[in-house]
Amino acid sequence: MITAPLLWAAVGVVLGALLGFAASTARERARRRLEKARAQDEASRILERAKDQADSVRKAGELAGREEGIRLREAWEKEEDRRREEVERAERRAAERSDALDRQFERLNTREAELDERGGVLKRREAEVQVEAGRVEAQRGEVTERLHKLAGMSPQDAKKELMEAMRDTARAEAANSIREIKEQAQREGEREARKIVALAIQRMAADLTAETTVAVVQLPSDEMKGRIIGREGRNIRSFEQATGVDVIIDDTPEAVVLSAFDPVRREAARIALERLVEDGRIHPGRIEEVVTKAAEEVEQSMVQAAEEVLYELGIHNVHPEIVKTLGRLKFRTSYGQNQLLHAKEVAILAGNMAAEMKLDVQAAKRAGVLHDVGKGMTHEHEGTHVELGYRLCKKHNEGEVVLNAIKAHHDEEPHFFAETFLVSAADAISGSRPGARREMFEGYVKRLEKLEELAMEHPGVERCFAIQAGRELRVMVEPEKVSDGEMAQISEAVARRIESELQYPGQIKVVVVRETRAIDFAR
Repeated sequence: MITAPLLWAAVGVVLGALLGFAASTARERARRRLEKARAQDEASRILERAKDQADSVRKAGELAGREEGIRLREAWEKEEDRRREEVERAERRAAERSDALDRQFERLNTREAELDERGGVLKRREAEVQVEAGRVEAQRGEVTERLHKLAGMSPQDAKKELMEAMRDTARAEAANSIREIKEQAQREGEREARKIVALAIQRMAADLTAETTVAVVQLPSDEMKGRIIGREGRNIRSFEQATGVDVIIDDTPEAVVLSAFDPVRREAARIALERLVEDGRIHPGRIEEVVTKAAEEVEQSMVQAAEEVLYELGIHNVHPEIVKTLGRLKFRTSYGQNQLLHAKEVAILAGNMAAEMKLDVQAAKRAGVLHDVGKGMTHEHEGTHVELGYRLCKKHNEGEVVLNAIKAHHDEEPHFFAETFLVSAADAISGSRPGARREMFEGYVKRLEKLEELAMEHPGVERCFAIQAGRELRVMVEPEKVSDGEMAQISEAVARRIESELQYPGQIKVVVVRETRAIDFAR
């Protein structure tokens, strides 16, 4: 049986549960109302933002459309202005062309009127000329008839004499014209040649050493002279026999002089003696060994010198025997001028002139460097350097230009190629330029005297002078005995005799002067 307290407790629990449920329900409803209000506020805000964005987009589109419309209108206005300017320019050109055509028509009309007027004048003058020609022909006939009567000549004879006179006049005029043309061509040719030669000389610079016939070897002390002489002179005799040079030991302090005309032997002896002095062991066996090695070194140095020259000139495919012979020119001199450097200088000058004249530069250089190669063989073989060089180059299949240059530069055969003329000119330039060669004073004076003697032997020569260090011979002739035409004969004859009887570097200019003076006195 349920008691009252328990019943009331159960009722209280139920009421509490109901009240709690009602309270929780009320709280849930309140929360939902609050969330709904918040959602409505958020929706309102989103809607407002959307409206604002839509207004911004609409305004931006309207503004862009307006700007595009303005841009299109400006572009259309510019295009319209351009077309208007083109139309205006075309109209101006048309107007100018129309004015030019009008002016041209006016000039043509004026010229036509002038031509018509000139035609009338010419017709009148033609009629007058015909009348005058008739009158002159009549007078000519009268004059001819009178001349026939006075001279007693037939018309055929008079015609023949007149033709002879006209022929002589024509010959004289033709001779004068030919002389003027020849002189003008000579002047222009000389001027052009001088320019080409000057350009070639300006483009090259060579340092030439003057060789002598002696070489000096420095010694560390004078005591070394005794060791060089050796006991009873056996060392010096052995050295002179092995080298072929003369050893001069005099009072010169700490020096020994080697003398020989063969520069190759002299160079080998110099190297050998320097080695012996440096080594200190001087006896006949050692001397022979050192001299042999020095001779080999000199041979190698000559070949190397020739190869260096050919390399600098850009010349290839030269036979080793020709290179070896060319290298021997390193120790050959002519009037003090080193022949290897002379050959190099000739090659450079000929190549420069060939380049200026649009000729074969390589052929000119090759012919220039080999034109005197025979001088490297003259000590061991018989014959002139021209013959020896020609045979050597022909044996080893050198070109026709090289062979012709070897013979033609001493006038042993004509020049067959333009490049060989340049080689001869370069050879003369290299040999005759100031400082290139030297000669003994005695020989120089004798050559000048011989020049003057050769000129004085010709009849009509009054006096002559060798000037410009023997490069020019000035010949004065007597005007009563020598005419203008004979002057050229005298200059040519003197030049040919100089070529055949004298030896000289370069060329000699022969100038014949004929002077006429009229003298009177006022008293």
